[in-house]
Amino acid sequence: MKFKRPVVGSTILSVIVAAYVLFLDNSTFWSKISGHFAGHPAMLAILGLAVLLLYIVFLVAFSAPYVIKPVLIAAVMISAGVAYFTDTFGTILDRDMIQNIAQTTGPESGHLITTEFLLHLFFFGVLPSLLIVWVRIDHKPFWQKVRTNTALCLGLVVVAVALIGSNFRTYIPFWQHERKETMVYLNPAMALVSSIDYGIHQFKDANIVAKPYGEDARQGPKLASLGKKRLLVLVVGETARAQNFSLNGYRRDTNPELAERNVIAFTNVTSCGTATAVSMPCMFSHLGRENYSKHAALSSENLVDVLKHAGLTIEWWENNTGTKNIADRIPTTMIAASPDPKLCSGGECLDQVLVDKLAARLDHLDGNAVLILHTMGSHGPAYYQRYPADFERFKPACHSAELADCSAEELTNVYDNSILYTDHILASIIDVLKKHGGDYASAMYYMSDHGESLGENGLYLHGAPYMFAPDTQKRIPFIAWLSDDFAAANGVDLACLRAKTGDVFSHDNMFDTVLGMMDVETKVYDIKRDAFASCRGSAVSQTGAASAASVSLPK
Repeated sequence: MKFKRPVVGSTILSVIVAAYVLFLDNSTFWSKISGHFAGHPAMLAILGLAVLLLYIVFLVAFSAPYVIKPVLIAAVMISAGVAYFTDTFGTILDRDMIQNIAQTTGPESGHLITTEFLLHLFFFGVLPSLLIVWVRIDHKPFWQKVRTNTALCLGLVVVAVALIGSNFRTYIPFWQHERKETMVYLNPAMALVSSIDYGIHQFKDANIVAKPYGEDARQGPKLASLGKKRLLVLVVGETARAQNFSLNGYRRDTNPELAERNVIAFTNVTSCGTATAVSMPCMFSHLGRENYSKHAALSSENLVDVLKHAGLTIEWWENNTGTKNIADRIPTTMIAASPDPKLCSGGECLDQVLVDKLAARLDHLDGNAVLILHTMGSHGPAYYQRYPADFERFKPACHSAELADCSAEELTNVYDNSILYTDHILASIIDVLKKHGGDYASAMYYMSDHGESLGENGLYLHGAPYMFAPDTQKRIPFIAWLSDDFAAANGVDLACLRAKTGDVFSHDNMFDTVLGMMDVETKVYDIKRDAFASCRGSAVSQTGAASAASVSLPK
């Protein structure tokens, strides 16, 4: 028996797809927005109808032969993919998240392409798409279609506006800051708008050339009088949240090795963003979070350039997803490009490779230097792949990238194991520096790029819009270790620093703190942003202090 392909008008098919996407691929959106209309179902229905009409208008606008089916299939497939990550991880597809997706590496994305994701995509994306391919669309003559669809779209827009206007005071806050955190879950509208926004910004930023910054930088007199080379190891952490560091008061002992190495842990520190693509360029820039934008950061040289201008040896060692254009003008080593088979697999390496490279590099490092180590840290969702088996102290641990399938205990355990390994890596870096203490006066400066959500309030991973993001994604660890001769030469009173561990700091402080630690004199240095300046005492050069006092961040 031969089945005849059903015939349907393009408008009817657009309505069906719009309803399918809005009501079957938006469970998170409906769950969140229904809470605002508790006891007022009619108001919720009116808003839903208005959104549905706008979805229909969008799809009908593409109602032309050879166009409509690809558009409908794309809408279904994109909505299915977005729905999975939104419903599973609480992901919000804003512009920063689209940027994260665009910069995702193969190994990183591989952790997210799980069996559950593929099954979801098959049932909610592929099968409906096959139905769209199967049906025959009855198209009206071209000009008749133009007239009919134009009138229909205009009419639906008028009705949608009238529905919203029927109770404007109730609905308008959902497009403003008061309740915008609900509308950002609307699928696939948010993903589409954010993708267009990202594309526009990429086009504008494509040919930006960084303007020189801090070209007057020079090494101060303390470097010359030290008698040995000065070395700062600047460790950029990944996805480490302050709440899970025992140095910050966490109930579990996740920092047993650092606790024995006389480090200074600052407990009230926030990130510039909630994703690496934003936080890392921001923390190396002179802009500060309030003035930061990708365009502004690309338009100016950053901390590594100022250090280079000062004549310091400056190198970037990359064990994560890239330097985000920060290290474009300095020597960069991509660790995964020459993987150690004992520590690397599938295009990713354990952070021990950085420790081993440091130990080897210090045998032949010339001059005063800053070495930047970008770690893999606690990058999710495959936390269990961030540490060797012998660091699985907290059990049972989640051994799946499907975080929602793990219990809260398993997820916390596996994450804490990754922090335990970070503790070991940082302690090992300090040990290497101590071993070479005869040649170098050294220090370590560790700061994570952002935090992480582990299922609290239904959120996982990171990347939530900053204004809505929970503290777990914004509160980060900041740990410093200074050798005795480094502290003495820099004039830093370590007891004073320990008394300041509860003070408020952020990524905004890193630019000037590092310049201060390396005794770099430049007019772009701002003493007010230097986290260690108040504990540096009389050792701050009069020249540097005088020039810094009159300098502030650009507005």
